[in-house]
Amino acid sequence: MFDKTIDNFFQNMLEFKKEGVMLAKILSFGLSGINGYPVEIELDINAGLPSYDVVGLADTAIKESKSRVKAAIKNSTFNYPINKVIINLAPADTKKEGSMYDLPIALGILVAQDIVSNKSIKDYVILGELSLDGEIRKLNGILPMLISAKQMGYNKFIIPKANAMEASFIDEIEVYPMESLKQVVSFFKGEINVEPNNNKTFESALKNHSFKHDFKYVKGQISAKRAMEIAAAGGHNIILIGPPGAGKTMLAKCFPSILPDLTFDESLEVTKIHSVAGVLDAKQGIVIERPFRSPHHTATLIALTGGGMKAKPGEISLAHNGVLFLDEMPEYARNTIETLRQPMEDGYITVARNALTVQYPASFLLVASMNPCPCGYYGSTTNQCKCSPASIHKYLSKISGPLMDRIDLHIEVDAINYEELTQYELEEPSERIKERVNKARAIQLDRFKESKVYSNAKMSEKDFKEYCKLDKACTDLLETAFKKFNLSARAYNRILKVARTIADLDGKESIEKAHLMEAIQYRTLDKKYTV
Repeated sequence: MFDKTIDNFFQNMLEFKKEGVMLAKILSFGLSGINGYPVEIELDINAGLPSYDVVGLADTAIKESKSRVKAAIKNSTFNYPINKVIINLAPADTKKEGSMYDLPIALGILVAQDIVSNKSIKDYVILGELSLDGEIRKLNGILPMLISAKQMGYNKFIIPKANAMEASFIDEIEVYPMESLKQVVSFFKGEINVEPNNNKTFESALKNHSFKHDFKYVKGQISAKRAMEIAAAGGHNIILIGPPGAGKTMLAKCFPSILPDLTFDESLEVTKIHSVAGVLDAKQGIVIERPFRSPHHTATLIALTGGGMKAKPGEISLAHNGVLFLDEMPEYARNTIETLRQPMEDGYITVARNALTVQYPASFLLVASMNPCPCGYYGSTTNQCKCSPASIHKYLSKISGPLMDRIDLHIEVDAINYEELTQYELEEPSERIKERVNKARAIQLDRFKESKVYSNAKMSEKDFKEYCKLDKACTDLLETAFKKFNLSARAYNRILKVARTIADLDGKESIEKAHLMEAIQYRTLDKKYTV
C-alpha cells in the first residue's frame, strides 16, 4: 500500500513536468465594515511535496480552510491533488477575514485540475463556507458584499442557499443559490440547470406586518404620549424620568409603532449592518421594522460601540435608523454611556483597532429611562422618597450635563392611579398617532429636500437659522427661560428644534408662542436632574 502511494506521488511529479504549472483564478469578495471589496483568488498547483500554503494576509479561519476544503472535495467524489498547492488572496496587502473563501478555493483546485472549465467560471463572484461533506453553509454579510459588487459592475453570483432570501431584494443581478460543492460543479459543467434567485419586492415583505406593542394598551400618561409623538415626528431623543412601575418601559416598547415606516434604502442599510453582525433573520431576509435595541446595563463598552478582533458593529449601530433604549440609564457605566455623545451628533461610530479601522452608521433615536433617585420615589406624588441628599446627588451625577443636553425631551412620568388603570376603554391607537407623525415628517422631507436632512432633529445651522425664526414675543420668552434654567447653547438649539416639530404637528408655517412654551417645558428638568 505504501509503495503504491509513493508510485502515485512520483507519477504526479512526472505529469507536472510534462504539463507545467496549473493555475486557476477565481473571483470572490471580502468585507470591511459594511463595504465589500473584490478578492481574486489565485491558485497554483505545482510539482513538489504535498502542501497547502495561503498567502495574502489571511486570518486563521482562512488558513484552517485546508481541512474543510480537502474533506469537502473528497466527500464530493472528486480527487484532491497530492502536490504543492499555493493560494494567493489578492490584493495581498489587505487583511482577509472569514470563511467565505472555502468554496472559491475548492473550485480553484478543481479548475486547476481541469475538472471545471476556467471559461465557465470566470464571470461569477463566488462566496461560500464548506462543511466537511461538501455542504455550503450560510454566511454573514452577504447583502453588503452583493450590493458593493453590483455597484462595481459584477452581476453574476454563486452564494449559499441559506442566504437566498437575503439576496432576493437586490434587483438587476443574477444570484444562483447553491446547496453543495457537487451541485456547483455540476452547474458549471452544464450537467444541471439552476435558475437564478427570484426577486422579491420590499412592499411584499411589509404585507401583514404588525407591531407587538401599541399605545392603545397604555393607560393614562397623556403628557408622556404627547412627548413621544413629538419625538417620533421630529426624530428627537427623549428621556423618561419617574418611579418604578410608572410604565416607562412599556412606553418605550410602544415607541417604534408610531415611527415612520422604513424606506427601502433605509431598510437595506439596516439589513447590511444586521447581516454583518450575524443577527439577521434568514427567513425574512430583510429588516422591515425599525430596530429596537435594548442592551442590558451590564453591557460592555465594546458591546455598545462595536469592536472586538473583527471590529463588529455594536448595539448603537444595530439601532441605526431605529431606537436605542437604555432602561435605567444611571445604572450603565458612566464611561460607557458617555461614548454615545459623538455618534448622537455625527450619526456614525468609528471602531479603531490595531490592524483595522471601520466606520459604521449609528444614526439612532435614543429613548432612555431613569428613576429620579436610588429608591425611585424622589418627587413622586404617591410614595415618599427615603434617600439621603448625598445618595441622590451620587445617583444623578452618573449622567453628565453634556449628555443630558443632547436629549431633546425630558419627561416626568408619575405612577397612574387606580381609576385610570381599571378603565376598560382602549386609549388612542398607535396607528392614529402615526398618521399625525407621518404628516409632520412629510412637511420636513419637503422642507429639506435639497439636503440630506430627513428630520428637524438633524437640521444644520443653515437650516436652523432659516426655519426657526422667532418673533419678538417668542424671543423674549426664550430669553427668560434661558436665564431662569441656566440653559446651555446646545439646549437653546434643541428647544427651537422641538418647537419647530410642534409647529409641524400643528400644521403651522412659523413657530408660535404656544409651540415654544411647550418645547421649553420639556427642558425644565435640566437644572432639576443634572449635576
